[in-house]
Amino acid sequence: MMMLMTSITISFLLPMIVMLLATTLSKKSINDREKSSPFECGFDPKSSARMPFSIQFFLIAVIFLIFDVEIALILPIVIIMKTSNITVWTLSTMLFIIILLVGLYYEWNQGALKWAN
Repeated sequence: MMMLMTSITISFLLPMIVMLLATTLSKKSINDREKSSPFECGFDPKSSARMPFSIQFFLIAVIFLIFDVEIALILPIVIIMKTSNITVWTLSTMLFIIILLVGLYYEWNQGALKWAN
């Protein structure tokens, strides 16, 4: 039991320390307008330096990533089937797939999968 508590404590403290170090070390000390503007040989920029980004493309990419990770999680489930209880395996697999399908249905209902408006 002590070993479990120690590993849980370490698994929470180590990422917290790394995140705190990253936030303190990554702070910009000087916010200068000239340093944050794009450099074009000393002239004022002719157009915006930032290109417009499609939110629909971003949402489709995130949904693709979610289902890509889903495939990586489903493949070992087939291998585990041979060594586990078939009832527990079926229930856990179906629960996993149902959660993903409910999420997909929610995204579809919200209109995230429609490319053109």
